[in-house]
Amino acid sequence: MTSNKKRKEIASKWFKKLQLEICRSFEKIEEDYRKKNNLKNSGKFIKRTWRRNKKNIQGGGGVTAIMRGNVFEKVGVNISVVKGRFSKEFKMEIRGAEKRAEFWAAGISVVTHMQSPLIPTIHFNTRYIVTTESWFGGGTDLTPCIYNANDKKFFHHKLKTVCNKYNKNYYKKYKKWCDNYFFLKHRNEMRGVGGIFFDYLNTGNWQKDFSFCQDLGRAFIEIYPSIVKKYVGKKWTIKEKEKQLFKRGKYVEFNLLYDRGTRFGLMTGGNTDAILMSLPPNVKWP
Repeated sequence: MTSNKKRKEIASKWFKKLQLEICRSFEKIEEDYRKKNNLKNSGKFIKRTWRRNKKNIQGGGGVTAIMRGNVFEKVGVNISVVKGRFSKEFKMEIRGAEKRAEFWAAGISVVTHMQSPLIPTIHFNTRYIVTTESWFGGGTDLTPCIYNANDKKFFHHKLKTVCNKYNKNYYKKYKKWCDNYFFLKHRNEMRGVGGIFFDYLNTGNWQKDFSFCQDLGRAFIEIYPSIVKKYVGKKWTIKEKEKQLFKRGKYVEFNLLYDRGTRFGLMTGGNTDAILMSLPPNVKWP
């Protein structure tokens, strides 16, 4: 039986490793593009370490990795490992914190915003949270501004393959959860073409649940670069770029109005810049 302390250590190391692998994968796309187009510079991730230092907050911190390049207009790959106490108000919203407000949480979060409007935005995150209970959560969803049925099919097929390895019911359940969660109620529309979303995953087999999260991370590294490379170098129009900027406006609306990760980070004294890294660098509203 793996101790709770050991589980935290294992999960934290995995998120750090995954951050490194994702950053390497994205930087390779940038470097390949630079070489092909004889450009002087390619995008590189700039990493910054932060620590929680607000009053009455116990500890922890994270590493933000942000890149701005020729392919990626802005991409963030952030990790955090934090611990502390929930406020009296917020603890009632968190499973296992009603009577004892202490928590520990680790995770990784990725959001891309691309130069080309042909390349969809993607979001990915996985996390491990411990209160008086413990669980995994996370998911990934794809948000194109120009719809492509083949991209959607490829994306969902890969996710279903990972889900079916662990439980034949996961994909259907988590796909529906994603559709319901990434929904802009004030506009009565989905944010994108869906994906999977899950929370409170604790089957009683910690290693199996952890392996599921690991396989999702590995699948992400396979899935998104494949989609990006499909469109790199293809020409796009000013009209398509305008469409992308307006689509980004809706992305901002969701993350500020509904996103649970944004709320969790702000309510637990996280790094504001890291929490809001999901916001695009350029955006328009009607």
